[in-house]
Amino acid sequence: MAALSICESLMLALNDAHILPEAEILGVLKDAAEVHENIKETDAQFGDHQAVAVLIRKIIAGGNSVRRGPLS
Repeated sequence: MAALSICESLMLALNDAHILPEAEILGVLKDAAEVHENIKETDAQFGDHQAVAVLIRKIIAGGNSVRRGPLS
């Protein structure tokens, strides 16, 4: 969770500095969630990956990054 928190803060900073637009940041977050969602159930850390995907999806849905409002 700490790493996700740091990444979320970095995404906010990149957007605030006009380095990455909102669409790119959302793409990065969605891609990261999909990678963790597509881990095979036989992976020893399957549950951890699923939990990470849920947290990333909450960041997107909760609007904690980029626009600071609900994200699409």
